[in-house]
Amino acid sequence: MANNEVIHDSPSDWVAEHIQNYVESDGQEGHEWNGATTLLLTTRGRKSGKLRRTALIYGRDGDDYIIVASRGGAPNHPSWYLNLVENPEVEIQVGAEKLTATARTATPEEKAHLWPIMTEIWPAYDDYQEKTDRIIPVVILEPQS
Repeated sequence: MANNEVIHDSPSDWVAEHIQNYVESDGQEGHEWNGATTLLLTTRGRKSGKLRRTALIYGRDGDDYIIVASRGGAPNHPSWYLNLVENPEVEIQVGAEKLTATARTATPEEKAHLWPIMTEIWPAYDDYQEKTDRIIPVVILEPQS
């Protein structure tokens, strides 16, 4: 991802404000949110080709970062998830640290291990899954060295 490209933040006002505070404070504000840790995920838009950034709750599994494409239990996947399926090279910011990562959807076996980790962090994920027929994906972000 090119450093001079404009990054388009979430169209949701409260998420955009969260991102702005996170970026301006180098992660001092926003990394901790409602008792959970968050990261900033930048994907390349699958249709527009533009860089898109959102804030997401994350967990860890070894060196990997784990996120959940829940969209609050909505019937459709979040746009950021569709973007990373199409373009798996992403950037993340975790606190002050900025990393390049490769994103992939967890296999069913991996998800069986990762889902409890994520529901421990954010128990509402179980409620979100009950609200939808969609199988909510768990995404593994593998940092590149």
